[in-house]
Amino acid sequence: MKTADINEIMTLLPHRYPFLLVDKVLECNPGKNIVAVKNVTMNEPFFTGHFPQRPVMPGVLIVEALAQAACLLGIWSAEGGMEEGTLYYFLGIDRARFKRPVSPGDQLKLHVTLTTSKRGIWKFSAEARVESDVVCEAEIMATARKSSTEGAV
Repeated sequence: MKTADINEIMTLLPHRYPFLLVDKVLECNPGKNIVAVKNVTMNEPFFTGHFPQRPVMPGVLIVEALAQAACLLGIWSAEGGMEEGTLYYFLGIDRARFKRPVSPGDQLKLHVTLTTSKRGIWKFSAEARVESDVVCEAEIMATARKSSTEGAV
């Protein structure tokens, strides 16, 4: 079982503040699943406009946090490791459902399970929870490609 702090995560993901949305990996079983954490604070730049009277984390950013956790699972699951200069690209999202708002002070636990991997396409089942409540669930698809001058999603 693998764990990681923010320093190791930053060596693996190309994202940086304010778009790095995984703070810690609690456990990862390569080829199977990962549990990661996103601590949601009032200092997040999106809260000033979403929404000033009642801060709510945008659903698209919850999905992005799940995709970043899926990327870490993919990196650690890749046979022979990840080749230098490779980026994981978010290919698709299916069956995304949002169950309740996420607010400052919440801790998102990102649960992602690898469901299939065929011809370079990875599929994941993902769920974000606050305490025992499911706040978002989705199916995510991603692929690894050699990086170009264009950035990853």
